Amino acid sequence: MTRLSLFNSPLLLGFDHFERVLDRVAKTSAEGYPPYNIEQVGESGLRITLAVAGFSMDDLVVGIEDNQLIIRGRQNDDDSGRIFLHRGIAARQFHRSFVLAEGIEVTGATLDNGLLHIDLHRPQSEVRVRTIKIEKATRTAMAAEPAPTIDVAPAEK
Repeated sequence: MTRLSLFNSPLLLGFDHFERVLDRVAKTSAEGYPPYNIEQVGESGLRITLAVAGFSMDDLVVGIEDNQLIIRGRQNDDDSGRIFLHRGIAARQFHRSFVLAEGIEVTGATLDNGLLHIDLHRPQSEVRVRTIKIEKATRTAMAAEPAPTIDVAPAEK
């Protein structure tokens, strides 16, 4: 099966890492537990809230790995001689991940009434303008380096 790349245009230089990020997002989108919200907080803030009822702070780990926010939860199965007539609240583990854009920083995490809040800060991007000086090429430099070739595919109709 051939996959169509969104970023194969010769005009999009250096965007190949976006394709890898989209692959990671596609793999993690199938996760359903725990449920979560993502909200805008102020001008440049974001908050991810996960419903982690039954988990204590010792059961949860929040970290960043390769521009990916990783939240893991693992409860110890407490079999202290209790006899359950019905057990609908299982001690289950989870692994939830969110791909972060460049520059997004995790500023903190709090656990409140079964909700894990993770606060993020998205710094405002500054407009960068730069002029490139054009220098005159010397004859020896032009003779030593072959002219670059560009393969241009005909436009599809």
